[in-house]
Formats: sequence, C-alpha cells, structure tokens
Amino acid sequence: SRSYLKSDLFQYFLAIFVIALTIFICLPLASSESYHIVSLILLFIVALLAVFMGIGPVLLASTLSAIGWNYFFIPPYHTFHIDRTEDRLMFGSFFIIALLNGILTNRIRRQEQKVREREDQTNALFHLTGELSKASGKEKVLEVAGKVFIDHFGTAPLFLLQDGSNKIVLPSEDDEEGIKAGFDPDIALWVFLNGEKAGRFTGLHEESDLTYFPLTGTRLNPGVIVFRLERQVYGRKDDFWRTYFTQVSNALEREFLGELALKARILDESDKLYKTLFNLISHEFRIPIATIMGASDTLLAPYTSEVNRMELYNEILKASARLNHLIENLLNMSRLESGKLSLRTDWCDINDLINRVSHNLKQELEPFKLIIVVPDDFPFVRLDFGLMERVLYNLILNSCRYSPPSSEIKIEADYGNGNVILKISDQGPGFPADSLQKLFDKFFRVDELKSGGLGLGLSIVRGIVESHKGTVIAENGEPGGAVFTITIPSEVPDMDEIKLEQ
Repeated sequence: SRSYLKSDLFQYFLAIFVIALTIFICLPLASSESYHIVSLILLFIVALLAVFMGIGPVLLASTLSAIGWNYFFIPPYHTFHIDRTEDRLMFGSFFIIALLNGILTNRIRRQEQKVREREDQTNALFHLTGELSKASGKEKVLEVAGKVFIDHFGTAPLFLLQDGSNKIVLPSEDDEEGIKAGFDPDIALWVFLNGEKAGRFTGLHEESDLTYFPLTGTRLNPGVIVFRLERQVYGRKDDFWRTYFTQVSNALEREFLGELALKARILDESDKLYKTLFNLISHEFRIPIATIMGASDTLLAPYTSEVNRMELYNEILKASARLNHLIENLLNMSRLESGKLSLRTDWCDINDLINRVSHNLKQELEPFKLIIVVPDDFPFVRLDFGLMERVLYNLILNSCRYSPPSSEIKIEADYGNGNVILKISDQGPGFPADSLQKLFDKFFRVDELKSGGLGLGLSIVRGIVESHKGTVIAENGEPGGAVFTITIPSEVPDMDEIKLEQ
C-alpha cells in the first residue's frame, strides 16, 4: 500500500548517496578477478540501510546497488550488457537477494519495533492498573490517568465527569484552557448521553478539531474525555487506547459507586440517628413535663395539704430546672456546631464561679460532701464567666448523677505556667476503659450507667473549653471515681489597671 511504502524524502536521498558512495569507493576493485567481492559489500550496505530506513528507500537501494554493480563491475564495463551466462545468473541472484535481504531485514526491524512498543504499552498499562488501584478519590484517579495520557499521546486530555445524578458537568472557561479552541459542549453532551465517540477521526462530527470519547462503565457512565491528536498516533496505539479507556472508566466508576454507597450509608445512619435522637429527646422531655403536669394537677385539688403543696412546688422547681438544663444543652450544642458561639471574656474570680455553680446545684449536691480547694492567692483569670459556669455545671451534675450518696465531690483550682487548671473528681464507679475515648462524643452515654440525659453535656464541655483554646481530659481516679481536668491559658492581670465589668 502507499502508506507502507511512504517514507521521508530525506531517506530516499540518503539511500542514493550511500549506494553511490559505496560504488565510488569500490571502483578500484572493478576487475575481472574481484567484482564478486563488490556484490557482497553492496549486500551488506543494503542490509545496513534496512535497519534504519523504511521499506521504500530500502527497495530503491537494492535496485540501485544491482544496477551499479552491473554497470561498473560486471564485464563488459560501463554497459548494461552481460556476456557470460554465469554473470547473468549471478546478477539475477544478486538482485533477488538484495531485494529479499532489504525487505526481510526491514520487516524484522519493524517487528522488533512493534514488540518493543507493545512491551512498553503493556508495562504502561500494568503501571496504570497498579496506580489506579491505589488511587483514592476521583481527583487522584484523574491525576494518574492524565499523566499516562500525556506520556503516551503527547497531549493533555480534558475529563468531563458527571455530577452523581447522571448529568455531565461542562467545564468553565478556566478548565478548558488546554483545548479551548474548538471545544463544543453539544458534542460532549451527545457523547455522554449516547455512549459513542465523536469528533475528529470518528466518523461523526469530523469537522471538529477535537476527539470526544465516552467513559463507560458497567453500571454508570463516569463521563467524557476530550483531546486533540494526530491520525498517526491515534491509529498506531488503538489497542492501548481501548484498554486505557476501560481502566480509567472502571476506576472512576468504582469511585462514583463508592461515593453513592457512602451517601446511602450516611443517609441510613442519619435516619437511625434521627429516630434515636427523637425518641431520646421525647423521653427526656416527657419526664419533667409529666412531673410538672402531675404536680400542677394535684395542687389544683382542694384536699391537698400545705405540706404536700410545698413538696409539689419543690418537684415542679426541680423538673423545671431539669427541663431548662436540657434546653440549654441543645441550644449550646447548636451554637457550637454552627460556629455562632462567641466568647465574651473578662477578668473573673474563680471563687465566684465555683460558688455560683454550687449554689445553682444546691439540691443536687445536698446528698454529697462537697470539697472546694482554691489557693488564697489565686489570681483573677480571663474567662467567659457564663460559658465556664455551664462547663462546671455539666461536670458537677455528672458527678451527682453517678456518685453514691454521702460520697465526696471535690473541686480543685490551681494556676501555673500561664494556665488555669480546674479539676472535678468524685467517688463514683468511674468509666469503662473502652469508653474513655468516646466520652466527649455527641449523644454518647455509658451503657452500664442508666442516669438519663441526652449525652450532650460532655460534648458541650469540650466545645466550650476548646473555644477558650484549652483542653479537657477524662480519666479514672485512684482508687476509683471519675476525674475531669480542664486546662485553659490565661494571663495574670495588672491589679493596678484591672477593671471589672459588672
């Protein structure tokens, strides 16, 4: 075929020059005794040219070498007539051998090139498969696929992926910069919807400068790849081409399916969490509301004694406080998650903070022995008084719920190395070893301890302390009980300039 014989014009001129030079060098051997040696030299030169040149220049070199050998070296010289029969047979054999030698050597060279190319492509596909198997996320898959495409096709592709709902996302002006000229979004959309290639060299929309290939999977189509290539590159690596698209499509489909599975799992977990949270909140709110309604109904009865009335008033107060605590925790958690919890720090007396909390929890602390240890020289510290009150309230209330009556609940305060250190400890059962890492998670409650609550108190404690750029640690005490240690950085004020805001 024409493409088979087509070679660079330079190779044809080079073949003519090399054969002419060889004949010129061998002219001193033009004698009846040595002209057979020239044929061997010319055969070697033709074989050597076949290693480096295309089939067209090799055939030309074979023909010229036979003609030159006849004209300059076979008697009678400088004519194309051959007198002796054996010389005619030798010339014919030389011409056939020269042609076969050139053709076969060239064919072996081309077969070697194909084997080498195929080996390179196999290694590249093996490398691509390995890299894609390790790639996590669509961005990493596209990075690996783009690098291999550039290495083997010499141009950067544009990947157009779907948005997860089977709608392709067309590129913005910045995204298509590499192949901006000639990009047609209508062709890209058609290729994605129909799963067929289009554009240059495809038979559809041949007028386009770009080629559009669909990335098709077994369960969904990840998207479209767009590129600009020459026909020579496009056809020579057709097998590698198809395998490359298959590998990339499978990797992207894996990522899409993984994301869909993750979304489905998250939705399922969210639904379960919603139901659990709804039931939990309903239960926790129902208890104090039922207490208030029952006590109020009894108070309305005319036969209720004054003593019972006081007890019922007290029950209503306790239930209201519990209900208020639940609402406060829900609101604080909402503020923490939305990022709307802002600190209003001011100089505080740690004694005032502890006394305020212990007073608000007077009824809860009544069955226990409260021990407060604060050094006499404890300095003023800069905190958000209201938020830290909520922190201590949750921790002390936690100790009241889990500690046995008549046991000790201890609050210690210390200051050192620019940090306020608050420690709350009790003599309760402590925590199971496997729950210490989860104590501050939302809605987490230790299964063995049935004390009620939403499981938000400790999560709020951590959020408020961290908003102060501090830390809180939970651990089991010696010989038992729970210990919470809060560390918050705070400077020491200049007592001559301090101003307390009322």
